[in-house]
Parts: sequence; structure tokens; C-alpha cells
Amino acid sequence: MRVNRNRTFYYIKEGISSIFNHSLMSFASICIIVAFLIIMGSFILLAVNINAIIGELENDNIILAYIHENVPESEARAIEHTLRSIPNIASVVFIPREEAFENFMRRYDEEDRFADIDYTVFRHRYAIYVEDVALIEDTQQELRYIPELASNSANLAIAQTLVNIRNVVSWISIIIIAVLLAISLFIMSNTIKLATYERREEIAIMKMVGATNSFIRWPFIFEGFILGITGSLVAYLSIIGLYSLTAGWVLDFEAGFFQLVVFSNVSVPLFLLFTAIGFGVGVGGSVFALNRYLNV
Repeated sequence: MRVNRNRTFYYIKEGISSIFNHSLMSFASICIIVAFLIIMGSFILLAVNINAIIGELENDNIILAYIHENVPESEARAIEHTLRSIPNIASVVFIPREEAFENFMRRYDEEDRFADIDYTVFRHRYAIYVEDVALIEDTQQELRYIPELASNSANLAIAQTLVNIRNVVSWISIIIIAVLLAISLFIMSNTIKLATYERREEIAIMKMVGATNSFIRWPFIFEGFILGITGSLVAYLSIIGLYSLTAGWVLDFEAGFFQLVVFSNVSVPLFLLFTAIGFGVGVGGSVFALNRYLNV
């Protein structure tokens, strides 16, 4: 047990020493990881905010379900439970005819023009909010089976447009992140290869004196781990600062039109993602680069 512990301390010490002995290449490796994660994180946060804005617009795209004229208000209110049980319905709001009339008058603000009508010409209705706007047409079909409802309406063109925008944004984000990840892995791998190439003689000597592959590999693994985690932490702190600056700029500029997603809502998944990528790139790149010089 003590031998294993001493060996582990040796690996860690050698890994840290190697970082400082090859400070330029270590700095380059960290910078590549930081640059990639900042760019990738920026695209992720952009996609999250665009999806949030689209989600808010989707919430405004409601179904209006109109009650039959001969159905009293008490019975109209009683079907709320039935409406909530329909799949894809998130919430419902009952709007009595008096409130519908007031909303109409407030919307058009032409009291003289509509002076001859009163609230009795309006029907009781429900404003229905759906969970997935892509299924809004199916939800409308389900509503037609409720006998108390005379009809329902929704702007399907807007709903379909929002769905298309959401899908396009999601696919573009996935493609960009995948391309960035591939480019970063390629650059990082070659950077580590260069660092390993400078130490090929050191590796060859260790092989000649009988050092095992694992004994040679572990200091490099710890070195890659430290570089990867350091890069991911620097990138995470940088993205926090950049996002805070952007949020402040948007708050001053947009005057209430929209708000960015609160960073704390995405901080944990983003931190775990950055850490996983930093670990994978650092350790994976080190192991991959070493294989060429160990198989001799």
C-alpha cells in the first residue's frame, strides 16, 4: 500500500514538474482548451437563450376554446378538470364573457363604435396553454370531443414557424459545437504530440533502462489531467465574466424586450460539461500522443 502511495506521489510530482519544465507548451495547451471551451460555451448559452425566447413566444401562442351559448357559467367552469386531463395541455384559464368583453373594448379602444353591444354577445371561453406547440393541432382535435365546447382557434402558422425556428437553432448549435469539438481535439492532440516529441529522448532512455509503459505513461496522464482541468476552470470563470457583462449590456439595451436566462440555471450542467471535456481532452490527448513512442 505504501509503495503504491509513494508511486502515486511520484507520478503527480513528475507531472507537475513536467508542466513547469515545458511551460511554453503547457501554456499553449491550456490556451487551446480555454479558447475552445469559451467558444463552445458561448454557442451553448446563445442556443439556450434563443430557445428560452422561443419558449416565451410559444407560451403566448394559446388556443381559445369557446363555450356553447346555452351552457351556463357554472357548467362552463366545471369542465376545467376535463381540459387539464388532455395530453399536452399545460394550464387553462377560464375567461367569463364579461371579462372577454372588457378585454375586447380595451384592445380596440373605440367605445363609440361599439356602444351598441354589451357583454352578452360574447361567449365564455378558455385560454389554453400547451406544453409543446408542435402538437397544438393534435390538441385542437382532442378539444372537439368535449360537448360543451362550440369551437376553438389557434394561430397554426405562428406555431409552425416557432417550431421550425427552434429546430433550426438546435441543429445549427449541434453542428457548430461538433465542428468546434473536432477542431479542438485535432489541435490539442497535435499540441500534445509536439510536447511529447520534445521528450522523445527522455522516453527512449526510460524504456532502455527497463521502465514499463505504465510507469512512463502515468506522469503524462497526470500532466494532461492538470492541464485539462486548469483549462476548463479558467474557461468556466471566463464564461461567467463574459456572460455577466453581456447580461448587463442586454439589460441596458433591450429595455425590457427580453431577458437572458439566469446563469445559475445552467451553471451546474455547464461546469460538468467543461470539466468532462477538459479531462477528456487532457488525459485522452496525452495517452494518444504517447502511444507512438511507447510502442518501440
